[in-house]
Amino acid sequence: MNKRILTIAAACAGLLVFVLLGSRVGAQEQPLPGAGFAAIPGQVGGQDTFGPYEIVPNWPKPMSESLPGHEGWTWSVTMDVFAESPDRVFLVQKGELVEFPQERPETIWLPQLGPGYHYPNFRLPLRQAGGAIPNGDQIDEPGNGRPGIDWRWEHCVLVIDREGNIVEEWTQWDHLWYRPHDVEISPYDPEKHVWIVDADGHFMAKFTNDGSELVQMFGTPGEPGEDDNHFRRPTFLVFMDENTFYLADGYDNTRVIKYDMDGNILAQWGQKGRGAGQETRPGYWNNVHGIAVDPTTRRVFVNDRDNGRVQVFDEDGNYLHEWSFWKGRRGQPHDIHSFIVTSDQKLWAADQGTHKIVGYDLQGHYLYSWGSWGEYPGGMWGVHGMSTDNEGNFYTASVNNGRIQKFSPRAGANPEFMVGKPWPSVW
Repeated sequence: MNKRILTIAAACAGLLVFVLLGSRVGAQEQPLPGAGFAAIPGQVGGQDTFGPYEIVPNWPKPMSESLPGHEGWTWSVTMDVFAESPDRVFLVQKGELVEFPQERPETIWLPQLGPGYHYPNFRLPLRQAGGAIPNGDQIDEPGNGRPGIDWRWEHCVLVIDREGNIVEEWTQWDHLWYRPHDVEISPYDPEKHVWIVDADGHFMAKFTNDGSELVQMFGTPGEPGEDDNHFRRPTFLVFMDENTFYLADGYDNTRVIKYDMDGNILAQWGQKGRGAGQETRPGYWNNVHGIAVDPTTRRVFVNDRDNGRVQVFDEDGNYLHEWSFWKGRRGQPHDIHSFIVTSDQKLWAADQGTHKIVGYDLQGHYLYSWGSWGEYPGGMWGVHGMSTDNEGNFYTASVNNGRIQKFSPRAGANPEFMVGKPWPSVW
C-alpha cells in the first residue's frame, strides 16, 4: 500500500515538474505584444505614426539658410527625390513659391458659399502647391499668377546634404524645364550620370554627375508625339542592369520603352485602355505612372494608375500576372502615384488617396502600410517620389505639400516594415 502511494506521489511530482517546465518554455516562446503588426513589438504606449521611422526635423533647412536672397521663398511642387548618398540628395521641383507667414491669417467666414464655409480651415493647408505655379511653358501666359511675386522659375534641380543644406544649384538648366518629373542615377554606372524625365516637356535628359554637361537628349523638347523620337508626357524611368533601362511614356501615351544604354530601342509595348477604372485586359492601361524592376528575376512592374493595378511583365514585355490596389472594388480612395522595388525585393507604393506608404511582396501580398495626411512634419499629402539611401533613411517628395522629407529608422524597429535599401551599386 505504502509502495503504491509512493509511486503515485512520484508520478504526480514528475507531472508537476513537466507542467512547470512546459509553462516556463511556453513563456519564453511567447511573442512580444504587437509582434507581426507593430513596427516595434513590445512598445508601451504611442502608435506607428510614421511606421518604423522618425521624421528628421528641420530637413531640409529653409532655402534662405543656404541661398542668399531667398528670404521669403520656399520649396515648390517637389516632384521627385533621389539619394545618391546621405550627403547628396537630389530634388527636382517646379521653381519656387513665396513663403507664407508663420502666423495663420484670421478666419474669414463665407456664408455666401454655404453654411459652415470659411477659410482658412483649422488644421487644413493654406494652399495646394500644385496649383500655385504654372509649368515652364506657361510662365508667360496671363492668369498664372505674378512671376517674381507669387513664384519664381528657378532652382528646379537642387542637391541637399545630410544636414539639410543646399550644396549644389543646377540653375544653368532652369531654362530647359517644363515640369521635371523624375530624377535617377543608375546603380550600374560608375560615372553616376544623372537622368531627369520632364513630363510636360516630352523629353528625358542625361547629365554628367556634376551637372556641367548635358550628355544626351531623348525625345524632342516641346514636341509631343508617338514615334521613336517623340514622347507624350513620359513619367518615370528605371534601370535593369548596366546595359538596359525602361521608360514609362506615360501620362498620354500608353507604352513602356526598353532601351540599351546607347539609346537604341530594344522593345516597346502597351495599348490605350478603355478608360479609368474600366480596363482589365493585360497590356492595356490608362496613365502609366510608375515603373520598377526586380533585376534578380528581370521582371518589370508597371503602375496602371487609373485602373488601380500593378501589371507584371518579363523583360521583353510578355505579361506574367497582376494585382489590384483596389482589391476588385471600385470607388475606394486609392490613387497610387508611384512605386519602387528595393533590394529587399518588396514593392513600396506611395498612395495619394490614403496618404500612406504601402508595402507588398512581389507576388502582390499586402505586408504593411503607414502614414497620415497633414502638413505637420512627417505628414503626407501627395507623395509623388520616394528614395532610400545606404544608411536606411527614407525620403519623400510631395506635389501637394510642396516639400521633401527625410525619415530615419527608429531604434528597434522591425526591418521587415522598412522600405528597403537601394540595389547594390558599383559606385
